[in-house]
Amino acid sequence: MKHYIATCNSGISIEVKYKIMQTHVYLSIAGENRIAIYTFDVSNGDIELQENINVTGSPGPLAVSPCGNYLYAGLRSSREIASFRIDAETKHLSLLRTIQLDADTCYIATDKTGNFLLSAYYGAGKVTVHAIGEDKTVQGETLQTVETDIHAHCVETDASNRYAFVPHTNPRNAIYQFHFDEKTGMLKQNIIGNLNPGAPIGPRHFCFHPSKPILYFSNENGSSVSAYTLEEEGEHPGILVDLQEDLSTLPEDFEADNTCAQIHIDPQGQFLYVSNRGHDSIAGFAVDAENGKLTAIGQQLTEPTPRVFNIDGTGNFLFAGGQGSGRLATYRINRQRGELSPLATYEVGESPMWVLFI
Repeated sequence: MKHYIATCNSGISIEVKYKIMQTHVYLSIAGENRIAIYTFDVSNGDIELQENINVTGSPGPLAVSPCGNYLYAGLRSSREIASFRIDAETKHLSLLRTIQLDADTCYIATDKTGNFLLSAYYGAGKVTVHAIGEDKTVQGETLQTVETDIHAHCVETDASNRYAFVPHTNPRNAIYQFHFDEKTGMLKQNIIGNLNPGAPIGPRHFCFHPSKPILYFSNENGSSVSAYTLEEEGEHPGILVDLQEDLSTLPEDFEADNTCAQIHIDPQGQFLYVSNRGHDSIAGFAVDAENGKLTAIGQQLTEPTPRVFNIDGTGNFLFAGGQGSGRLATYRINRQRGELSPLATYEVGESPMWVLFI
């Protein structure tokens, strides 16, 4: 597997394999057109508001460059992508450039080289690729547009930077499988085509196991999680193969409406979490160290409509945003069992739409 070196425009190379202690958390506060920056105490999980960065539209997805010095924000209501420089000491955001889109993007991610930004568009039903220039800003001209189908919800490249996947919730109910050319930024659909689940589960978001060729998907419509093995070589490389049967994210006695949203795995690859909107909880799963299969460990009730959450770089804390409450709930992760212990709840603002640790 390739080992990437992330280079910033200062000329300094930073080896990605070294973990930098995360000391800040960034929240997209969509209802107030601002990105809130909090200082984060990794010893106890406490946060404190440092400042607000006003933006021209409702911020949604956030992504950080591989070198860690630049942040990209999808502004959904104004159909823009903004590029910011992150101050190395204060973590303040300085706006460098904003580009206009023809639709609002619900998910953005850089490729592993940091030279391209991939975006998924829920309503427009497509994915795009933009170049990231030498100044580390997203360039205005679109390199490629791939029409997929409505409800394209997420896009990421794998660790080798050779493959990309785009889940679509119902009615398309499919995972589009692509080859990715890191030299040109071009996506090419896998000759095998899409992965089409047999049941209308509606794959929404996904995450990669940190050390195994395994992907885990949250299923919005099926209230479940799926695990797939990535075939990296062989006759048809870059396809997903079922690893185990789908697992429910809900208690057995819950019968009301529910949809899943985000999914994250801790940096150690021991525990995986999915958010439930309806049951309003974070569902937890233990990850088998040998084969990567999941075992349910229960749910932690949280804020109303927990659309977004994330796990810090130490793997000790999980922060969940309540889209319906305007609050952020913080938890300590039990490193032996994966259970979540509530720490504090913070009023953060109207409709938190992204949680990012830096």
